[in-house]
Amino acid sequence: MKKTYEIEVDCANCANKMEEAAKNTKGVANAVVNFMALKMIVDFEEGADEKAVMKEVLKNCKKVEDDCEIYL
Repeated sequence: MKKTYEIEVDCANCANKMEEAAKNTKGVANAVVNFMALKMIVDFEEGADEKAVMKEVLKNCKKVEDDCEIYL
């Protein structure tokens, strides 16, 4: 299942860091960040709890870019 989330990030490099952090989160099959649109598209693994996974994605993104935001 794919879902789109609005994000807040300051630069393209930071958006790339967020994308990598999201991809490396358990429960995420793939993630794409569109810096120009300020959106993150997350493709969840089969049977993953979206809300729990997105909390982990946000936590992992904050580790690499502490002033980013994902509107869940």
